[in-house]
Amino acid sequence: MAMHSPNKQDFQAAAIPAGNEGAIGSELHILRDVFRLLPTGVTLQNEHGEFLLANDAAAALLQMSETAPTPSRPGDRRETCLELLRAGRAAVLEETVTSGQAKQVFLTSHRPVRIAERSFLLSSSADITEQKVFEDHLFRSAYYDELTGLPTRRVIEHRVDDLLRHDRARGRFALAFLDIDNFKHINDYYGHGIGDSLLVEMAKRLGLDLRETDILSRISGDEFVLLLNPIQSENEVAEFINFMLQRLKAPFFIDDSEIFASTSIGVSLYPEHGRSYEVLRQNADIAMYRVKNAGKGAAAFFDDSMEREAQARMKVEQSLRLAILEKRFCCAFQPKVDIRTEEVKGIEALVRLKDDESVIQAPGTFINLAVELGLIDELTHLVLAEIVKSIDLINETFGPNTTISINVAAKQAGNPEFMRPFAQALEATGFPKRFMVEVTEDAFVTKTHFQDEILPIFRRLGVGISIDDFGIGYSSLSALADITADEIKIDRSFITDIHKRPRSQGILRAIESLSEALGMTVIAEGIETFEELAYLQAATKIRYAQGYYFSRPIFLEELKPGMPLASEARASLTSRPTQESRPVYSRAGSYRR
Repeated sequence: MAMHSPNKQDFQAAAIPAGNEGAIGSELHILRDVFRLLPTGVTLQNEHGEFLLANDAAAALLQMSETAPTPSRPGDRRETCLELLRAGRAAVLEETVTSGQAKQVFLTSHRPVRIAERSFLLSSSADITEQKVFEDHLFRSAYYDELTGLPTRRVIEHRVDDLLRHDRARGRFALAFLDIDNFKHINDYYGHGIGDSLLVEMAKRLGLDLRETDILSRISGDEFVLLLNPIQSENEVAEFINFMLQRLKAPFFIDDSEIFASTSIGVSLYPEHGRSYEVLRQNADIAMYRVKNAGKGAAAFFDDSMEREAQARMKVEQSLRLAILEKRFCCAFQPKVDIRTEEVKGIEALVRLKDDESVIQAPGTFINLAVELGLIDELTHLVLAEIVKSIDLINETFGPNTTISINVAAKQAGNPEFMRPFAQALEATGFPKRFMVEVTEDAFVTKTHFQDEILPIFRRLGVGISIDDFGIGYSSLSALADITADEIKIDRSFITDIHKRPRSQGILRAIESLSEALGMTVIAEGIETFEELAYLQAATKIRYAQGYYFSRPIFLEELKPGMPLASEARASLTSRPTQESRPVYSRAGSYRR
């Protein structure tokens, strides 16, 4: 028997048949109105599937189901209801009804009942659309990245665990760890909005040509993990990864900006490189860091030597943390000299680490690791504390008017949460005007907070600003016009053998000329020979220099009380320059022949 096509008026008319209401008329009216206005849709069907009762909410749902082109058609529902009625079985079903752009989800409870020796199906439906939207949001938040739409770490980890659990280990797969190179610089220069857009475009490009069984996941800021499953050989994976790297060489065009971004990739293979997700991911991560250290923008497969390197690196990391905890750091001081008047202009504080056997370690062995591990802030404050503790000996050795340079990493310079307390610490010394903060040039030319927020604080305190290692980073001569600094230190790579390198001489003259026009002092770093010094004195206007020709970095505690300072300073000099005219420092703060 075909079900009658309902409309709202039919349902309202059928809800409570007209008849002799008698003494219960008022109660019947109330009951009828309550039934009709229930927010939950309620229906009663007979054994033929005909609707005997239906309130307004049910009528609206049935009418929508009838007119909407969805799988939840009235005929389908009728068959389901008849089957439940014949079987005498209750059921709770979820029904989705789509009408145009609108979609509603209902949770319907069906229960067979016996009334007056007849069988009926009593059904009630609740609109759970908002609940399902919320559940879907929670699901996507847990399993899909909001920015790129890619699966999260949890999804790819679950997938790998599933492969291992069912031991399709007889099949092989690869796990690749991908990290965007220099992403922080991109964010700083272009802004976080463009950085986010780059991540979206990068995800699209990385996801091209993947199979249904492969998974690309974004696991953190600029880090992705790729599962390639199944694979036949390492060569197959290498070919695909190299093809992906070639594709990433093309620029990204975002908001009128042309952005070049490379990616470093480390790859581990199952089962050769691990039998769990965590081990495979960790080994792919180790391989990726090998790429980073070797120059970035390439790919590498994990091998056992990398694990040994990682273990050695972990040992260094633990030693560094312990050294900071135990404050096993000291400072050496290297003078900046006026090559025209032979006066000491200032000194640079250079941090050194004393290892477990009290052997002095140069910063090249630990500074980059300290930056990477987030320990550089504490280390910088330790250096400042050493300067304050040694200020009387500094004054006695180099003079009370010499400036004191302290190095700040570019990562710190762009971080107001470090720089503001650091500026307060400089002020608290009582002699902030003697300090010169040295930062590398990328702290200026990227769109960080340094120039807008930090420089005004230093200016108020009278702290000077120096650009360290100028010429080897992100520099251009035009960039100098936008830099607010007091001093430019030309990297030693331009100074070495300057007397016989015409091209370096031309670059030096250009930097010198522009710096002079902008009112910045130029300091030549890395003077090691008399010939280099002689060229600067004869062919340039540069007045200040720093390097082993004048003095190696001096440990003040080595200058024992009661001994002539000049003699001790002479003993502290390295033996590299052999000229008799090599200078040594006197207590007055100048150098003499």
